[in-house]
Amino acid sequence: MISDCLLVELEVSDDACPLADVTRAVPVSVEAQVPQLRADGAALLGFSAPDDGDRLAEALDADDRVRYLHRAHTDGPANFRCLSERPCAVHDLVSAGLLVEGLTYRGGRARVTGAVVGYDTLEAVVDRAGEGVGVRLERVSPLGGEEDSPVAARWNLTPRQEEALRAAQEAGYFEVPREANASEVAATLGIGKSAFLERLRRAERSLFAELLT
Repeated sequence: MISDCLLVELEVSDDACPLADVTRAVPVSVEAQVPQLRADGAALLGFSAPDDGDRLAEALDADDRVRYLHRAHTDGPANFRCLSERPCAVHDLVSAGLLVEGLTYRGGRARVTGAVVGYDTLEAVVDRAGEGVGVRLERVSPLGGEEDSPVAARWNLTPRQEEALRAAQEAGYFEVPREANASEVAATLGIGKSAFLERLRRAERSLFAELLT
């Protein structure tokens, strides 16, 4: 029997990992990669955030659980790498069967998007994570339904990247002159300016890669 593949979006609260804690102290949106769990239980973290001075770096550097913090400066968001001695709740989601596509920390909460195979796996994901943190299922839809856009499939975009492009187009962000700025478009999506710009850049990179090759 072939099980349905489901697209899901979860909100995780009460996660005690450093990325959740730092966004409680610093009002910033952190776009994270899925942490790589080492055999000793520590986690390798990679993430990006607005480089608004040294507040984020100082807060992380002061956390005893964080080691080997590195920050790379770019024209856009700052990219960070570090080792965390405290695993994040997302590891429990992955262990239970969630294929993570997006991970954003803001205000001490994590918003996780991804896919699971079958409703039994979805139940296991929610139950497993809920043992130590608060988990709220924000959205679930069958892969291949209306949420699985042919535009995203054709141009190799993630659902969040397509959402950012559509929101920018509808708001007049690409018009000359612009009818809306990045902060205004981000507000319609319920995310920070830096998170919107990061998704937009990744979407544009995917589009240009498809168009120019």
